Amino acid sequence: MLELAKDANPAMSISTPLPRHIAVLLLASLACSFAGNHIAARIAFDHDTGLLLAMLCRAGVTMLALAALIAYRREWVALSRTTWGWQLLLGLLIAIQSFCIYSAVMRIPVALALLLVNMAPIFLALLNWALGGPRPTRRAAILMGLILFGLVLALNVAEQLSSQTEIDARWIEGVMFSVTGAVVFAFALWITEHKLHAVPGMVRSVLTLLVVFVAAALVGSSGVVENGMHLPSAATGWIALACLVLLYGAAFSTLFIFVSRLDITRNAPVMNMEPVAGLVFGWLILDQHLNGIQIIGGLIVVCAVVLLAYSKQK
Repeated sequence: MLELAKDANPAMSISTPLPRHIAVLLLASLACSFAGNHIAARIAFDHDTGLLLAMLCRAGVTMLALAALIAYRREWVALSRTTWGWQLLLGLLIAIQSFCIYSAVMRIPVALALLLVNMAPIFLALLNWALGGPRPTRRAAILMGLILFGLVLALNVAEQLSSQTEIDARWIEGVMFSVTGAVVFAFALWITEHKLHAVPGMVRSVLTLLVVFVAAALVGSSGVVENGMHLPSAATGWIALACLVLLYGAAFSTLFIFVSRLDITRNAPVMNMEPVAGLVFGWLILDQHLNGIQIIGGLIVVCAVVLLAYSKQK
């Protein structure tokens, strides 16, 4: 979601940047908050909360918070008909991505789901190349291969394939949902960078969340997704639902409030610690354990993604 915050109103760029250690600490806190949102989502789902209900609440509350900021700063802009079309497509893609991530979180450890979503930079680089952009450099190709190698370790593929028992269907579904979410997010990032770069980040995000909210409401009311709008069956589920909305909404709103002071160009890779935070929180809160090889694989993925991000900036 960090990409949706970029290209904010140029008038905001005159803000004095925060000291780098404070900016890095704030971005790391936001990454932990986004990871905590997925932990809370897993707890909510374990207490029968509907997936679409979680999407609806999260998008709705965050949208209202950002709309209030837009009204306060008077940053709304008129969009052309073509821009509206790309904006609608972006919102639908983010809705699909949100559905895929939450579907993965329901089935596999949160850290693994977030690591797989970190394949988005690979798909984005390949998409740019396929659509006439520059070919990935040799260094970028090596880092992409390193990311894939780390994912093979993190997913414990060798043990899964060598196991005498049948591979868990939920594990396969979770992996497929995560990969699909990464692919969809890559397309969303391409649209953001090439078709909607002139739209202020906050306006773009509010419109995106509006589409997510409407899409979740329509699909939920249609009954296509079984128990998609089911209410939590226990107090713990309600608390978890409130926490996921609060963590996501607070992190997203804070990001926009301080985006002009965070020196995103230099510090954005810090946000890639989200899977690490998901690993720690999953272990402490959900008792989701990964073995040593999986942890090493996860660290390889995170480090390679950070290096790839720095390569892109340079």
